[in-house]
Amino acid sequence: MTTESRDRFVADFARVAPALPGAAAPWLTRLRRRALDRFAQTGLPTQRDEDWKYTSVAAIAKRPFAVLPAGSAGLVTAREIEALRFGSDAHHLLVFVDGRYAPALSAVGELPGGVTLGSLAEALDLVPASLEPFLSDDRHHTVFAALNTAFMADGLYLHLRPGTSVAEPVHALFVSTANDAVAHPRNVVVAEEGTQACIVEHYAGLNDAGYLTNAVTQIFAAGNAAIAHYKLQQETPRALHVAGIHAAQGRASRLESHSVALGAVLARNDITTAFDAEGCEATLNGLYLVGGRQHVDHHTRIDHAQPHGTSREYYKGILDGASRGVFNGKVIVHPGAQRTDAHLANHNLLLSEAAEVDTKPQLEIDADDVKCTHGATVGQLDDAQMFYLRSRGVDESMARSLLTFAFAHDVIERIRVAPLRVRLEQVLFTKLPQGERIRELA
Repeated sequence: MTTESRDRFVADFARVAPALPGAAAPWLTRLRRRALDRFAQTGLPTQRDEDWKYTSVAAIAKRPFAVLPAGSAGLVTAREIEALRFGSDAHHLLVFVDGRYAPALSAVGELPGGVTLGSLAEALDLVPASLEPFLSDDRHHTVFAALNTAFMADGLYLHLRPGTSVAEPVHALFVSTANDAVAHPRNVVVAEEGTQACIVEHYAGLNDAGYLTNAVTQIFAAGNAAIAHYKLQQETPRALHVAGIHAAQGRASRLESHSVALGAVLARNDITTAFDAEGCEATLNGLYLVGGRQHVDHHTRIDHAQPHGTSREYYKGILDGASRGVFNGKVIVHPGAQRTDAHLANHNLLLSEAAEVDTKPQLEIDADDVKCTHGATVGQLDDAQMFYLRSRGVDESMARSLLTFAFAHDVIERIRVAPLRVRLEQVLFTKLPQGERIRELA
């Protein structure tokens, strides 16, 4: 990374720091400063860094991205928000425009006692001390997460007291509108003992803008908590998207993580979870569907640090044009984590000769009583299946679309939020040459 690009971020921090939420809390000021210093020491990653070997962030280094001043978010209409909602209004909607909460566009319904749902900025201003133990947890964070910690201004804040649950999904919709703007959303989900919730984290852009999203989501699931988290990335074709999702799990907690990456010219997702007690379960599912010159990168890590943990990870990619996919999935079984049961798989479908995938599933095992498997495939449409369909009168374009739809739908049907699943099916139909015909048959 050039010194010039590093200095731009440092100068931007000096400009906006006094007005950031929670600026009156000394611990938060120190936390932000340490994070900025960490970023300034290392700078943006280069392809000499092992975790960024196949992904260049030169486009981020070259652009003069800057945080928009508070109160200068772009104009977004209720009709535009309605077009981005999934299904009916039977969910809690929180809208963030250019990184800031927009209450006039949001619709949060009635919540049970013991549940706090709202804007992180408001929580940082009103009850900053309650957030200190969570925001200070930075294990597995990247240099982009350090940048996020320095600049974080707003995002989703969900806190469930013991035994509570939110029956309806929580839809956190982040909309970007401005060229050369950067937003650093920070989402914090605290699920205490025996709680349940479903969160949909959704990123989209308007006006064909070229901007940077640098997001971090933290999930703290205490004993017997059950959290389902869905991430949908639909940024504009000129956008850049970097994000981290980091979970910490207590005894017998259950985490579902579903990542669907469709947009942005460059997208990077780091997804981690740590089993901090016995009996944890985690399911990580993912789908990336890209074309043109899009580049999408998923790095995942599951730390089996305690016994009797179970994890399942299943990622699929569909790549067309001159697009490129990167998948690095790592499962670490720590010493003493006996009776671990882990499975990791990544399968990729290349629809053109110029498309490319670099996949690296990894197992690191330091315990002897475990059941762990992993695997990866990269290939084209199956010739035998194509022949079968063609021999029954299906034309080539329709046959290719049917097989591609089936490949992707295997992941989409794992999504348990029905309106979101329907929305993703509709997106898939629009991307396939024979999508409308397949919709009629489905």
